[in-house]
Amino acid sequence: MTTTTRAIWYSLVLASLALASAQAALPDNVGGRPVPSLAPLVEAASPAVVNIRVSQTVNRNNPFGDDAFRRFFGIPDTPGGTQEVASAGSGVIVDAERGYILTNHHVVADADTIQISLIDGESLDAEIVGSDPETDIAVIKVEAEGLTHMPIGNSDGARVGDFVIAIGNPFGLGHTVTSGIISALGRTGISRDGYEDFIQTDASINPGNSGGALVNMDGELIGINSAIISRSGGNVGIGFAVPTKIASSIMGQILDFGEIRRGLLGVRIQTIDAEMAKALETSVESGALITNIEPESAAENAGLKVGDIIVEVNRESVADAAELRNTIGLLASGDEVAIKYVRDSNTRSTSALLGRAQSPQLTGTEIHPGLQGATFATTSTSSDNGIEVADVVEGSPAAQRGLRAGDVITAVNRRAVRDIDDLTAIAQNNRILFLLVQRGDRSIMLQIR
Repeated sequence: MTTTTRAIWYSLVLASLALASAQAALPDNVGGRPVPSLAPLVEAASPAVVNIRVSQTVNRNNPFGDDAFRRFFGIPDTPGGTQEVASAGSGVIVDAERGYILTNHHVVADADTIQISLIDGESLDAEIVGSDPETDIAVIKVEAEGLTHMPIGNSDGARVGDFVIAIGNPFGLGHTVTSGIISALGRTGISRDGYEDFIQTDASINPGNSGGALVNMDGELIGINSAIISRSGGNVGIGFAVPTKIASSIMGQILDFGEIRRGLLGVRIQTIDAEMAKALETSVESGALITNIEPESAAENAGLKVGDIIVEVNRESVADAAELRNTIGLLASGDEVAIKYVRDSNTRSTSALLGRAQSPQLTGTEIHPGLQGATFATTSTSSDNGIEVADVVEGSPAAQRGLRAGDVITAVNRRAVRDIDDLTAIAQNNRILFLLVQRGDRSIMLQIR
Protein backbone atom coordinates (compact mmCIF):
# COMPACT_ATOMS: atom_id res chain seq x y z
CA MET A 1 0.00 0.00 0.00
CA THR A 2 1.50 3.31 -1.07
CA THR A 3 1.66 6.33 1.17
CA THR A 4 -1.05 8.05 -0.88
CA THR A 5 -3.35 5.00 -0.76
CA ARG A 6 -2.77 4.63 2.99
CA ALA A 7 -3.70 8.31 3.53
CA ILE A 8 -6.92 7.96 1.55
CA TRP A 9 -7.84 4.80 3.49
CA TYR A 10 -7.28 6.50 6.87
CA SER A 11 -9.34 9.52 5.70
CA LEU A 12 -12.28 7.24 4.76
CA VAL A 13 -12.14 5.42 8.10
CA LEU A 14 -12.06 8.68 10.04
CA ALA A 15 -14.96 10.07 7.97
CA SER A 16 -17.01 6.93 8.64
CA LEU A 17 -16.32 7.11 12.36
CA ALA A 18 -17.25 10.77 12.40
CA LEU A 19 -20.49 10.07 10.56
CA ALA A 20 -21.41 7.20 12.91
CA SER A 21 -20.68 9.40 15.91
CA ALA A 22 -22.79 12.22 14.49
CA GLN A 23 -25.71 9.88 13.82
CA ALA A 24 -25.52 8.43 17.31
CA ALA A 25 -25.42 11.83 19.00
CA LEU A 26 -28.12 13.44 16.79
CA PRO A 27 -26.95 17.00 17.47
CA ASP A 28 -29.52 19.78 17.78
CA ASN A 29 -27.78 21.71 15.05
CA VAL A 30 -25.05 21.39 12.47
CA GLY A 31 -23.11 24.44 11.43
CA GLY A 32 -25.49 26.62 13.42
CA ARG A 33 -28.56 25.28 11.58
CA PRO A 34 -31.23 23.14 13.34
CA VAL A 35 -31.63 19.51 12.29
CA PRO A 36 -35.11 18.99 10.75
CA SER A 37 -37.52 17.06 12.96
CA LEU A 38 -41.23 16.30 12.79
CA ALA A 39 -41.38 15.82 16.56
CA PRO A 40 -42.92 19.24 17.38
CA LEU A 41 -45.60 18.72 14.73
CA VAL A 42 -46.37 15.20 15.96
CA GLU A 43 -46.50 16.31 19.59
CA ALA A 44 -49.03 19.01 18.74
CA ALA A 45 -51.23 16.85 16.47
CA SER A 46 -51.27 13.48 18.23
CA PRO A 47 -53.54 14.38 21.20
CA ALA A 48 -56.37 15.06 18.72
CA VAL A 49 -56.20 11.54 17.24
CA VAL A 50 -58.09 8.80 19.06
CA ASN A 51 -58.17 5.02 18.87
CA ILE A 52 -61.65 3.58 18.29
CA ARG A 53 -62.84 0.19 19.49
CA VAL A 54 -66.16 -1.05 18.13
CA SER A 55 -68.18 -4.01 19.40
CA GLN A 56 -71.08 -5.52 17.52
CA THR A 57 -73.21 -8.65 17.65
CA VAL A 58 -73.47 -10.86 14.56
CA ASN A 59 -75.49 -13.98 13.88
CA ARG A 60 -73.62 -17.27 13.61
CA ASN A 61 -74.86 -19.18 10.61
CA ASN A 62 -73.77 -22.40 9.00
CA PRO A 63 -71.76 -21.53 5.87
CA PHE A 64 -72.45 -24.95 4.29
CA GLY A 65 -75.95 -24.18 3.08
CA ASP A 66 -78.92 -26.53 3.25
CA ASP A 67 -79.47 -29.57 5.49
CA ALA A 68 -79.18 -32.15 2.66
CA PHE A 69 -75.71 -30.92 1.77
CA ARG A 70 -74.53 -31.21 5.39
CA ARG A 71 -75.98 -34.71 5.85
CA PHE A 72 -74.48 -36.02 2.58
CA PHE A 73 -70.96 -35.02 3.58
CA GLY A 74 -71.41 -35.82 7.27
CA ILE A 75 -70.96 -32.20 8.35
CA PRO A 76 -72.38 -31.62 11.84
CA ASP A 77 -74.94 -28.92 12.43
CA THR A 78 -73.53 -25.58 13.52
CA PRO A 79 -75.34 -24.15 16.52
CA GLY A 80 -77.11 -20.88 15.90
CA GLY A 81 -77.11 -17.84 18.10
CA THR A 82 -75.06 -14.69 18.16
CA GLN A 83 -71.44 -13.77 18.63
CA GLU A 84 -69.82 -10.52 19.73
CA VAL A 85 -67.00 -9.31 17.52
CA ALA A 86 -64.67 -6.36 17.97
CA SER A 87 -62.82 -4.18 15.50
CA ALA A 88 -60.50 -1.21 15.71
CA GLY A 89 -60.06 2.05 13.88
CA SER A 90 -59.12 5.68 14.37
CA GLY A 91 -60.74 9.09 14.64
CA VAL A 92 -59.87 12.78 14.83
CA ILE A 93 -61.24 15.26 17.36
CA VAL A 94 -62.32 18.33 15.38
CA ASP A 95 -64.39 20.10 18.06
CA ALA A 96 -62.96 19.76 21.58
CA GLU A 97 -65.69 21.81 23.24
CA ARG A 98 -68.59 19.74 21.89
CA GLY A 99 -66.68 16.45 21.67
CA TYR A 100 -67.15 15.84 17.95
CA ILE A 101 -64.89 13.30 16.24
CA LEU A 102 -64.55 12.59 12.51
CA THR A 103 -63.99 9.01 11.41
CA ASN A 104 -64.97 6.60 8.62
CA HIS A 105 -68.47 5.22 8.20
CA HIS A 106 -67.08 1.71 7.81
CA VAL A 107 -65.31 1.97 11.18
CA VAL A 108 -68.51 2.50 13.18
CA ALA A 109 -71.20 0.97 10.93
CA ASP A 110 -73.51 -1.45 12.77
CA ALA A 111 -71.73 -0.80 16.09
CA ASP A 112 -73.45 -1.82 19.29
CA THR A 113 -70.92 0.03 21.44
CA ILE A 114 -68.11 2.45 20.62
CA GLN A 115 -65.19 3.32 22.88
CA ILE A 116 -62.43 5.78 22.13
CA SER A 117 -59.00 5.96 23.75
CA LEU A 118 -57.07 9.21 24.10
CA ILE A 119 -53.30 9.44 23.84
CA ASP A 120 -53.01 9.42 27.64
CA GLY A 121 -54.87 6.09 27.79
CA GLU A 122 -58.20 7.45 29.02
CA SER A 123 -61.20 5.56 27.58
CA LEU A 124 -64.54 7.21 26.83
CA ASP A 125 -67.87 5.95 25.53
CA ALA A 126 -68.95 7.45 22.21
CA GLU A 127 -72.15 7.55 20.20
CA ILE A 128 -72.83 8.04 16.51
CA VAL A 129 -74.19 11.46 15.58
CA GLY A 130 -74.54 10.67 11.89
CA SER A 131 -72.93 8.67 9.13
CA ASP A 132 -72.75 8.65 5.32
CA PRO A 133 -71.73 5.40 3.57
CA GLU A 134 -71.42 7.09 0.17
CA THR A 135 -68.51 9.28 1.30
CA ASP A 136 -67.40 6.90 4.09
CA ILE A 137 -67.58 9.71 6.65
CA ALA A 138 -69.12 9.53 10.12
CA VAL A 139 -69.36 11.88 13.08
CA ILE A 140 -69.27 10.47 16.62
CA LYS A 141 -69.46 12.31 19.93
CA VAL A 142 -68.01 11.96 23.42
CA GLU A 143 -68.83 13.77 26.65
CA ALA A 144 -65.55 14.99 28.13
CA GLU A 145 -63.60 18.06 29.14
CA GLY A 146 -60.03 19.01 28.37
CA LEU A 147 -59.98 17.48 24.88
CA THR A 148 -57.58 18.68 22.21
CA HIS A 149 -58.84 19.18 18.67
CA MET A 150 -57.03 19.44 15.36
CA PRO A 151 -57.67 22.48 13.15
CA ILE A 152 -59.26 21.64 9.81
CA GLY A 153 -57.15 22.77 6.87
CA ASN A 154 -58.03 23.55 3.27
CA SER A 155 -57.60 20.35 1.27
CA ASP A 156 -58.05 22.34 -1.95
CA GLY A 157 -54.68 23.93 -1.21
CA ALA A 158 -52.88 20.57 -1.11
CA ARG A 159 -50.38 19.89 -3.89
CA VAL A 160 -48.73 16.77 -5.20
CA GLY A 161 -45.35 16.57 -3.51
CA ASP A 162 -46.43 18.20 -0.23
CA PHE A 163 -45.08 16.43 2.88
CA VAL A 164 -47.77 14.86 5.10
CA ILE A 165 -47.98 12.63 8.15
CA ALA A 166 -50.59 9.98 8.93
CA ILE A 167 -51.58 9.31 12.55
CA GLY A 168 -53.77 6.39 13.56
CA ASN A 169 -54.17 2.98 15.14
CA PRO A 170 -52.75 0.45 12.64
CA PHE A 171 -53.12 -3.20 13.68
CA GLY A 172 -54.24 -1.95 17.10
CA LEU A 173 -50.88 -0.24 17.71
CA GLY A 174 -52.25 3.03 19.05
CA HIS A 175 -51.02 6.46 18.00
CA THR A 176 -48.62 5.40 15.30
CA VAL A 177 -47.13 8.10 13.08
CA THR A 178 -45.95 7.60 9.49
CA SER A 179 -44.76 10.17 6.99
CA GLY A 180 -44.67 10.64 3.25
CA ILE A 181 -45.87 12.95 0.51
CA ILE A 182 -49.06 13.53 -1.42
CA SER A 183 -48.71 11.25 -4.42
CA ALA A 184 -51.80 12.32 -6.38
CA LEU A 185 -55.02 14.29 -6.04
CA GLY A 186 -58.56 13.71 -7.25
CA ARG A 187 -58.39 9.92 -7.32
CA THR A 188 -61.68 8.17 -8.19
CA GLY A 189 -62.81 4.63 -8.91
CA ILE A 190 -61.69 3.33 -5.52
CA SER A 191 -65.18 2.52 -4.20
CA ARG A 192 -67.86 1.97 -6.82
CA ASP A 193 -70.75 4.47 -6.76
CA GLY A 194 -69.33 6.48 -3.87
CA TYR A 195 -68.62 10.21 -3.98
CA GLU A 196 -64.87 10.29 -4.46
CA ASP A 197 -62.09 12.83 -4.71
CA PHE A 198 -59.36 11.01 -2.78
CA ILE A 199 -55.96 12.32 -1.75
CA GLN A 200 -53.40 9.62 -2.52
CA THR A 201 -50.35 9.35 -0.27
CA ASP A 202 -47.36 7.08 0.22
CA ALA A 203 -47.42 7.65 3.99
CA SER A 204 -47.90 4.13 5.39
CA ILE A 205 -51.60 3.40 5.97
CA ASN A 206 -52.57 -0.03 7.30
CA PRO A 207 -55.72 -1.70 8.66
CA GLY A 208 -56.74 0.24 11.77
CA ASN A 209 -55.58 3.56 10.31
CA SER A 210 -59.09 4.03 8.89
CA GLY A 211 -60.61 7.21 10.24
CA GLY A 212 -57.25 8.64 11.29
CA ALA A 213 -55.66 11.92 10.35
CA LEU A 214 -53.72 12.99 7.28
CA VAL A 215 -51.91 16.12 8.46
CA ASN A 216 -50.03 18.82 6.56
CA MET A 217 -46.88 20.54 7.73
CA ASP A 218 -48.92 23.31 9.38
CA GLY A 219 -50.46 20.74 11.73
CA GLU A 220 -53.83 20.95 9.97
CA LEU A 221 -56.16 18.09 9.11
CA ILE A 222 -56.47 17.79 5.33
CA GLY A 223 -57.84 14.25 5.03
CA ILE A 224 -59.46 11.30 6.81
CA ASN A 225 -57.47 8.15 6.00
CA SER A 226 -59.90 5.74 4.43
CA ALA A 227 -58.53 3.03 2.14
CA ILE A 228 -55.48 1.21 0.87
CA ILE A 229 -54.67 -0.79 -2.24
CA SER A 230 -52.94 -4.01 -1.28
CA ARG A 231 -53.23 -7.70 -2.14
CA SER A 232 -51.76 -8.65 1.23
CA GLY A 233 -53.84 -6.26 3.32
CA GLY A 234 -50.72 -4.32 4.38
CA ASN A 235 -49.21 -1.08 3.18
CA VAL A 236 -47.67 -0.96 -0.29
CA GLY A 237 -47.26 2.80 -0.47
CA ILE A 238 -50.69 3.56 -1.95
CA GLY A 239 -53.18 4.93 0.55
CA PHE A 240 -56.19 7.19 0.19
CA ALA A 241 -57.77 9.87 2.35
CA VAL A 242 -61.12 11.61 2.06
CA PRO A 243 -60.25 15.32 1.71
CA THR A 244 -61.53 17.69 4.37
CA LYS A 245 -63.52 19.54 1.71
CA ILE A 246 -65.80 16.49 1.56
CA ALA A 247 -65.57 15.52 5.23
CA SER A 248 -66.42 19.05 6.39
CA SER A 249 -69.41 19.27 4.04
CA ILE A 250 -70.80 15.96 5.29
CA MET A 251 -70.17 16.86 8.93
CA GLY A 252 -71.92 20.20 8.40
CA GLN A 253 -75.04 18.50 7.04
CA ILE A 254 -75.06 15.94 9.86
CA LEU A 255 -74.76 18.63 12.54
CA ASP A 256 -77.21 21.03 10.86
CA PHE A 257 -79.91 18.57 9.82
CA GLY A 258 -79.14 15.33 11.65
CA GLU A 259 -78.93 13.60 8.26
CA ILE A 260 -77.48 13.93 4.77
CA ARG A 261 -79.57 16.06 2.43
CA ARG A 262 -77.74 15.40 -0.81
CA GLY A 263 -78.40 17.78 -3.69
CA LEU A 264 -80.20 16.58 -6.84
CA LEU A 265 -80.07 18.17 -10.28
CA GLY A 266 -82.45 15.65 -11.83
CA VAL A 267 -80.53 14.60 -14.94
CA ARG A 268 -79.09 11.47 -16.49
CA ILE A 269 -75.68 12.11 -17.96
CA GLN A 270 -72.73 10.52 -19.68
CA THR A 271 -69.19 11.64 -20.39
CA ILE A 272 -68.59 13.24 -23.75
CA ASP A 273 -65.35 12.41 -25.55
CA ALA A 274 -63.77 13.23 -28.90
CA GLU A 275 -65.67 10.49 -30.75
CA MET A 276 -69.03 11.59 -29.34
CA ALA A 277 -68.21 15.23 -29.99
CA LYS A 278 -67.59 14.43 -33.65
CA ALA A 279 -70.89 12.56 -33.93
CA LEU A 280 -72.73 15.46 -32.28
CA GLU A 281 -70.87 18.00 -34.44
CA THR A 282 -69.63 19.97 -31.47
CA SER A 283 -66.17 21.21 -30.57
CA VAL A 284 -66.67 20.36 -26.88
CA GLU A 285 -64.66 17.23 -26.08
CA SER A 286 -65.08 17.13 -22.30
CA GLY A 287 -67.99 17.61 -19.96
CA ALA A 288 -71.27 15.88 -19.06
CA LEU A 289 -73.84 15.30 -21.78
CA ILE A 290 -77.45 15.40 -20.57
CA THR A 291 -79.34 12.34 -21.88
CA ASN A 292 -82.52 12.69 -19.80
CA ILE A 293 -84.18 15.26 -17.56
CA GLU A 294 -86.66 14.42 -14.79
CA PRO A 295 -89.95 16.34 -14.96
CA GLU A 296 -90.19 19.30 -12.55
CA SER A 297 -86.56 18.80 -11.51
CA ALA A 298 -83.99 21.47 -10.74
CA ALA A 299 -82.54 20.97 -14.22
CA GLU A 300 -85.89 21.46 -15.97
CA ASN A 301 -86.67 24.53 -13.87
CA ALA A 302 -83.25 25.96 -14.81
CA GLY A 303 -84.02 25.61 -18.52
CA LEU A 304 -81.58 22.79 -19.27
CA LYS A 305 -82.45 20.41 -22.13
CA VAL A 306 -81.46 16.97 -23.36
CA GLY A 307 -78.34 17.36 -25.50
CA ASP A 308 -76.86 20.19 -23.44
CA ILE A 309 -73.27 19.67 -22.33
CA ILE A 310 -72.49 20.88 -18.80
CA VAL A 311 -68.91 22.17 -18.69
CA GLU A 312 -68.79 24.17 -15.45
CA VAL A 313 -70.47 24.29 -12.03
CA ASN A 314 -69.88 27.16 -9.61
CA ARG A 315 -66.97 28.36 -11.76
CA GLU A 316 -65.24 24.97 -11.51
CA SER A 317 -64.72 23.04 -14.75
CA VAL A 318 -66.52 19.70 -15.24
CA ALA A 319 -64.38 17.15 -17.09
CA ASP A 320 -66.80 14.22 -17.18
CA ALA A 321 -70.01 12.71 -15.83
CA ALA A 322 -68.36 11.41 -12.65
CA GLU A 323 -67.05 14.87 -11.79
CA LEU A 324 -70.50 16.43 -12.22
CA ARG A 325 -72.07 13.69 -10.09
CA ASN A 326 -69.48 14.28 -7.34
CA THR A 327 -69.90 18.04 -7.45
CA ILE A 328 -73.70 17.99 -7.22
CA GLY A 329 -73.85 15.08 -4.77
CA LEU A 330 -71.58 16.85 -2.28
CA LEU A 331 -73.79 19.92 -2.22
CA ALA A 332 -76.89 20.13 -0.05
CA SER A 333 -80.48 20.23 -1.24
CA GLY A 334 -81.62 23.84 -1.49
CA ASP A 335 -78.20 25.08 -2.61
CA GLU A 336 -78.19 27.34 -5.65
CA VAL A 337 -75.56 26.46 -8.24
CA ALA A 338 -74.26 28.36 -11.24
CA ILE A 339 -74.08 26.17 -14.35
CA LYS A 340 -72.29 26.82 -17.62
CA TYR A 341 -73.30 24.61 -20.53
CA VAL A 342 -72.99 24.34 -24.30
CA ARG A 343 -76.02 24.15 -26.60
CA ASP A 344 -75.73 24.23 -30.38
CA SER A 345 -72.07 25.31 -30.10
CA ASN A 346 -73.06 28.30 -27.97
CA THR A 347 -71.94 28.62 -24.35
CA ARG A 348 -74.74 29.61 -22.00
CA SER A 349 -75.22 30.11 -18.27
CA THR A 350 -78.04 29.40 -15.84
CA SER A 351 -78.60 28.76 -12.15
CA ALA A 352 -80.40 25.85 -10.51
CA LEU A 353 -81.89 25.35 -7.05
CA LEU A 354 -80.98 21.77 -6.16
CA GLY A 355 -83.66 19.32 -5.13
CA ARG A 356 -83.15 16.51 -2.65
CA ALA A 357 -81.83 13.12 -3.64
CA GLN A 358 -83.71 10.19 -2.17
CA SER A 359 -81.75 7.06 -1.31
CA PRO A 360 -84.16 4.47 0.14
CA GLN A 361 -82.38 1.64 1.95
CA LEU A 362 -83.48 -1.77 3.16
CA THR A 363 -81.72 -4.44 5.20
CA GLY A 364 -81.25 -7.92 3.81
CA THR A 365 -83.18 -9.41 6.74
CA GLU A 366 -86.31 -7.70 5.41
CA ILE A 367 -85.80 -9.26 1.95
CA HIS A 368 -84.44 -12.82 2.25
CA PRO A 369 -82.75 -14.86 5.05
CA GLY A 370 -79.67 -15.44 2.89
CA LEU A 371 -79.17 -11.69 2.52
CA GLN A 372 -78.97 -11.05 6.26
CA GLY A 373 -76.13 -8.67 7.10
CA ALA A 374 -76.37 -6.66 3.88
CA THR A 375 -77.90 -3.23 3.37
CA PHE A 376 -79.32 -2.33 -0.03
CA ALA A 377 -80.06 0.95 -1.78
CA THR A 378 -81.34 1.94 -5.18
CA THR A 379 -78.17 2.66 -7.14
CA SER A 380 -76.94 6.24 -6.95
CA THR A 381 -75.34 6.19 -10.39
CA SER A 382 -76.74 8.53 -13.00
CA SER A 383 -76.73 6.13 -15.93
CA ASP A 384 -77.45 2.59 -14.66
CA ASN A 385 -80.35 0.80 -13.03
CA GLY A 386 -79.82 -1.71 -10.27
CA ILE A 387 -79.59 -2.21 -6.55
CA GLU A 388 -76.44 -1.18 -4.76
CA VAL A 389 -75.04 -3.21 -1.88
CA ALA A 390 -74.41 -0.31 0.47
CA ASP A 391 -72.85 -2.35 3.28
CA VAL A 392 -72.11 -5.95 4.27
CA VAL A 393 -71.40 -7.05 7.84
CA GLU A 394 -68.28 -9.20 8.07
CA GLY A 395 -69.11 -12.86 8.77
CA SER A 396 -72.83 -12.43 8.02
CA PRO A 397 -74.80 -14.77 5.70
CA ALA A 398 -74.60 -12.19 2.92
CA ALA A 399 -70.82 -11.98 3.31
CA GLN A 400 -70.47 -15.78 3.40
CA ARG A 401 -72.35 -16.01 0.11
CA GLY A 402 -69.94 -13.60 -1.56
CA LEU A 403 -71.67 -10.22 -1.52
CA ARG A 404 -69.46 -7.16 -1.06
CA ALA A 405 -70.16 -3.52 -0.37
CA GLY A 406 -70.19 -1.67 -3.69
CA ASP A 407 -71.67 -4.56 -5.69
CA VAL A 408 -74.59 -3.63 -7.94
CA ILE A 409 -77.30 -6.27 -8.47
CA THR A 410 -78.70 -5.92 -11.99
CA ALA A 411 -80.80 -9.10 -12.27
CA VAL A 412 -82.29 -11.76 -9.99
CA ASN A 413 -83.28 -15.19 -11.33
CA ARG A 414 -82.75 -13.85 -14.86
CA ARG A 415 -85.14 -10.94 -14.32
CA ALA A 416 -83.82 -7.38 -14.50
CA VAL A 417 -84.20 -5.35 -11.30
CA ARG A 418 -84.39 -1.59 -11.21
CA ASP A 419 -84.94 -0.91 -7.53
CA ILE A 420 -85.41 -2.47 -4.11
CA ASP A 421 -89.10 -3.17 -4.76
CA ASP A 422 -88.16 -5.40 -7.72
CA LEU A 423 -85.69 -7.38 -5.61
CA THR A 424 -88.17 -7.77 -2.76
CA ALA A 425 -90.94 -9.00 -5.05
CA ILE A 426 -88.74 -11.73 -6.56
CA ALA A 427 -87.23 -12.76 -3.21
CA GLN A 428 -90.62 -13.25 -1.57
CA ASN A 429 -91.53 -16.01 -4.02
CA ASN A 430 -88.19 -17.85 -4.28
CA ARG A 431 -86.15 -19.75 -1.69
CA ILE A 432 -83.09 -19.76 -3.97
CA LEU A 433 -81.91 -16.54 -5.63
CA PHE A 434 -79.37 -16.22 -8.41
CA LEU A 435 -77.99 -12.67 -8.34
CA LEU A 436 -76.30 -11.17 -11.39
CA VAL A 437 -73.81 -8.78 -9.83
CA GLN A 438 -71.75 -6.05 -11.43
CA ARG A 439 -68.44 -5.76 -9.56
CA GLY A 440 -66.13 -3.18 -11.05
CA ASP A 441 -65.74 -4.00 -14.75
CA ARG A 442 -66.92 -7.63 -14.52
CA SER A 443 -70.15 -9.52 -13.94
CA ILE A 444 -70.51 -12.48 -11.58
CA MET A 445 -73.40 -14.68 -10.45
CA LEU A 446 -74.00 -15.53 -6.79
CA GLN A 447 -76.35 -18.16 -5.38
CA ILE A 448 -78.30 -17.11 -2.31
CA ARG A 449 -80.21 -19.62 -0.16
